[in-house]
Amino acid sequence: MSSTIIRRVCSQVSVGGVLIGGNAPVSIQSMTNVDTRNIILTVEQIKSLSSLGCDIVRLAVQDMEAANAIETIKMIVKDVPLVADIHFDYRLALECIKNGIDKVRINPGNIGDKDRVREVVTAAKERGIPIRVGVNSGSVEKEILAKYGEPSAEAMVESALGHVRILEDLNFTDTVISLKASNVMTTIDAYRILASKCEYPLHVGVTEAGTLKSGTLKSAIGIGTLLAEGIGDTIRVSLTSEPENEVTTAQEILKALGIRNKGVEFISCPTCGRCQIDLIGIAEQVELALKNCDKDIKVAVMGCGVNGPGEAREADIGIAGGDNCAILFRHGEIVRRIPQSEVVAELLKEIEKL
Repeated sequence: MSSTIIRRVCSQVSVGGVLIGGNAPVSIQSMTNVDTRNIILTVEQIKSLSSLGCDIVRLAVQDMEAANAIETIKMIVKDVPLVADIHFDYRLALECIKNGIDKVRINPGNIGDKDRVREVVTAAKERGIPIRVGVNSGSVEKEILAKYGEPSAEAMVESALGHVRILEDLNFTDTVISLKASNVMTTIDAYRILASKCEYPLHVGVTEAGTLKSGTLKSAIGIGTLLAEGIGDTIRVSLTSEPENEVTTAQEILKALGIRNKGVEFISCPTCGRCQIDLIGIAEQVELALKNCDKDIKVAVMGCGVNGPGEAREADIGIAGGDNCAILFRHGEIVRRIPQSEVVAELLKEIEKL
């Protein structure tokens, strides 16, 4: 990762072999949006997310049928760590743990008396399964809301630490915490406060961020700000879109911060009056063609010689527009000229050679 970012010191947990916290890389998570009881569709989506670089996949467990489906799903996608998302019913957590889930997302303060929490904790300890305590701005307890008057950052932190203390009282510390609000600044403030009050790994995200466009912007600002400050050990971009878009967006956030360099980093300049080629069209075609490319390279599509080989000399390969043509360059050195009609095809051929 970038030497300019100093990660917050925290403990570490293992989710099906993927480490969260400590000095482990920041991992990417997403969540399936198909019915977990439909094993075929769920497995297909898990595989799709994993193929794009998703490290951990969360599944909604709404009833016992879904909890029982975990066993078969886990047998098929055994190399992908899975998280059971459970609300209120501790029996679903116990069933998922029995069926091989790698992590449970459940708030101990919401599942009843201490004996129920103890059952879940005992089962999790036996299997070495961490628990994620997740507080959203809409799930803060009434008494805490009454104290603060609103679901503020401070209220969310108090709620989360209250759930964590229940686990600590049972000598359970394999815990990950998340604090998510749809308001970006509330989310950022909550994580900043929490980061100063505990040493647990933090799952970072902006909840209910919105559609692909608006949600990407809010997530990039919220998640990106926190990661730049060294806060965050695993991330999920929450979009009203296909979950595959959550994964690719998360990767772009990590790339932009220099935290993860897996895959192509694509750069292009804004257009201006000097541009004499269809820069927007070329950039869109090249970016789409490289969407699933796993080469760790930087590709530049620049509009003219002013912003060409010189400004993008750190790129492994790129083009700079001319008069109905483009200059192909590698590491700032000009290779040859290409007619505009052949720019995309020739650039992709050169990338294939790298």
